[in-house]
Amino acid sequence: MGLRKTNPFLSRWKVSSVSAQENLGKPPPRWILRAYTKVNVWVYRLTKGRRMNLLEGKPICLVTMKGAKSGKKRTIPLMYVPYGDSFILVASQGGMPKNPAWYYNLKKFPEVTIEYNGVKYPSVAREVGKEEKSKIWPICLEYWPAYEVYQKRTQREIPVFICEPR
Repeated sequence: MGLRKTNPFLSRWKVSSVSAQENLGKPPPRWILRAYTKVNVWVYRLTKGRRMNLLEGKPICLVTMKGAKSGKKRTIPLMYVPYGDSFILVASQGGMPKNPAWYYNLKKFPEVTIEYNGVKYPSVAREVGKEEKSKIWPICLEYWPAYEVYQKRTQREIPVFICEPR
């Protein structure tokens, strides 16, 4: 299932399958990501997670966190990788050159709430170290192969967080 079916607004930046691996392309402009995020959160909550809950056929969750600079609550939709009773969050931002803003939020305020399937999970996010990432990264790639494309797009090492229940 492509972005065209679930997210027509972002279909231009489709990044799955063979075409993405052959052509690394550019990630979508930041303003598009921000606007889409706001709409996605609104619709997801309005429909209790029944709409705008997939990206390329994979489920997303809403992550509520405190802003690193403002201290205000922020909620964003993120793709996650299931990991036992935890959620893995990959700070890829489509291979942008800088970490996403939410990366800094989790670093400063690791207590988050993950909303999935109408249930809220109070969690603590921790960034995995290099050794642990070497074990976790293959799981992430198996779940979402495009993470490899994103890593090739950027010179930064893409951070990975595990959100464990509080």
